[in-house]
Amino acid sequence: MSKTRLICSAAAAGLMSACASSPNGSTNADLTPISNPAEVAGAQRVSMPLPAPNMEPSGANSLWRSGARSFFGDQRASDIGDILTVNIEIADSAQVNNSTQRSRSSSEEAGIQALLGLEGPIQNALPGTPGLDPAVGFDSNSSSNGTGSVNRAESVNLTVAAVIVDKLANGNLIIGGSQEVRINNELRELLVSGVIRPEDISATNTIEHTKIAEARISYGGRGDLSALMRARYGTRFFEQVAPF
Repeated sequence: MSKTRLICSAAAAGLMSACASSPNGSTNADLTPISNPAEVAGAQRVSMPLPAPNMEPSGANSLWRSGARSFFGDQRASDIGDILTVNIEIADSAQVNNSTQRSRSSSEEAGIQALLGLEGPIQNALPGTPGLDPAVGFDSNSSSNGTGSVNRAESVNLTVAAVIVDKLANGNLIIGGSQEVRINNELRELLVSGVIRPEDISATNTIEHTKIAEARISYGGRGDLSALMRARYGTRFFEQVAPF
């Protein structure tokens, strides 16, 4: 078997194996297995500033328990493993215009009046009739102009269920949740995590994203369309190494 035929056979085998990895010939948009929501919030335990403990004595004959939110059972998420709904409604816009202008001019001259009495011999030794005053002169001019503008608008409306993964000593809750939606060969992934107060959870067991401290919200995707929209490896490499 010739070397050319061997190379063609190996290339065909590699292409067939790549196409056989999934029904549509792509493995970029595969759904990930269900995992621990604590990994979304972070592998390390969250440490936040906490107030000094305040021990409130409870009355022996009182129907009200300190820290309770109602007399009856509360169906809102309050313990590790409970689920609540996060409403994400982001409508941000920013517009910035900057302009700078700078100019500078300078002139410097340096001369030698008396060089240890050797000014005369030095002038006689040099050809022509040189003068040592001024001996050195510098002139410089510089100017720069710069303008920049930013016009950005973002709008995101999503809803995702999150799980309480940790409970701090002051009662605040750490949440983490993820959601994946696959349409054809395009996968959309939503991640949310942060710190919330139990008091901010509504009666319908929902919370707004504006009430999440240290919020981390990520919305992106992968698949055929995302791959087409991304620049090729050669283009990205050239943009990294190009000096101009």
